[in-house]
Amino acid sequence: MTATLEGASAPAAKGPKPIIDGRRTTGLQSAIYLGVLAPLAALIAAVPFAWGWGLTWVDVGLFLFFYVVSGLGITVAFHRHFTHGSFKAKPWLRVLLGIAGSMAVQGPLITWVADHRRHHAFSDREGDPHSPWLFGTSPLAIARGFWHAHMGWLFERDRSNAERFAPDLLKDPAMRKVDELFWLWTVLSLTLPALIGGLVTWSLWGAVTAFFWAGLVRVCVLHHVTWSVNSICHMIGERPFMARDRSANFWPLAIFSFGESWHNLHHADPTSARHGVQRGQIDISARLIWAFEKLGWAYNVRWPTPTRLAKLAVDAT
Repeated sequence: MTATLEGASAPAAKGPKPIIDGRRTTGLQSAIYLGVLAPLAALIAAVPFAWGWGLTWVDVGLFLFFYVVSGLGITVAFHRHFTHGSFKAKPWLRVLLGIAGSMAVQGPLITWVADHRRHHAFSDREGDPHSPWLFGTSPLAIARGFWHAHMGWLFERDRSNAERFAPDLLKDPAMRKVDELFWLWTVLSLTLPALIGGLVTWSLWGAVTAFFWAGLVRVCVLHHVTWSVNSICHMIGERPFMARDRSANFWPLAIFSFGESWHNLHHADPTSARHGVQRGQIDISARLIWAFEKLGWAYNVRWPTPTRLAKLAVDAT
């Protein structure tokens, strides 16, 4: 029998790291409340604010521009590139993608990726941070589940373990810096529209309305489009491909989400660079990745193949 040396340290525990690595600090939790509720308050105020005044074509143009930049930053960058590795990118493009996604004000890069990888690891099961099916199937449970999946989960203080779910990003100095500067990208996301609006109109009021529409309201609309993929696209819609969860396609969100609402194929084949693979399924994010590939900025793109899709189709069984 081998003797145990006195004072020797115990062997390291084997197995996966914990799902949760602690709880958010009060300051961070307060920032989340502000980041979620302030844009929502702006959206609620939008109708009376726009009633006959307060909205110009400059505001509309800036809203659309920053919505596209930050929205594709979430779908192409945070989601398909950083979370799932659907394609590789030049180092300079990775940095720009990280900044664009951060400007959606949905949390720092590494936190976002850790949460989403955790979602896929436990999709619609215990451990999923935002499944709508964690409370049962009664009408009250479904209503509670929808709220939880849509935005209620953001107010919980448990923190996904980045060492378990995003170790690659933790080891990447450039991505760590993008993550650490999330506060700066948030400030720029809200102030750049105001600056441009003020310069274009050469007025303080033009800066104010641009801040309101292309800053706060744009962030809120994009928040709820993204969160609708978490909630609606796990509750209703079509399921033409085999997935181990309740992910579904919800076509009304396809344009606004840049193709993310073709959610069933995504969960059936998470690393695929294209989510909308059937006839008529518009996937703007996939087209941008295609353009990056043609320009030589992206490579090793994981495009779906007919053979792969045939194996995943429900009627294949």
